Amino acid sequence: MLQQNTFSITDLSNHLFWDVDPNILDMEKNFCFILSRILEYGLLNDWILLFKQFGLEKITLEAKKIRSLDEKSLHFIAQLSDSKLEEFRCYTYKQSTPKHWNF
Repeated sequence: MLQQNTFSITDLSNHLFWDVDPNILDMEKNFCFILSRILEYGLLNDWILLFKQFGLEKITLEAKKIRSLDEKSLHFIAQLSDSKLEEFRCYTYKQSTPKHWNF
């Protein structure tokens, strides 16, 4: 499923992985983690790299498995992939006690 133009974690924005060592992340094993970081905190260039590498179908399939995404990211990927919000795990398993402030 990988295309010819491969990229590494170091090609992505540095601020995405402020709390982990990006050198220990594997693009295949940690794909959901990397995808959620790009959706929530990534720049347009990060999204374009991911899209060119994996395609919308794989990104959507993996995004549906993510347990928590912010509202903006959820609506972005749902609209882009023409999917219903109910298909995403983060939509169906929302926190039962909402936060006081939603940033």
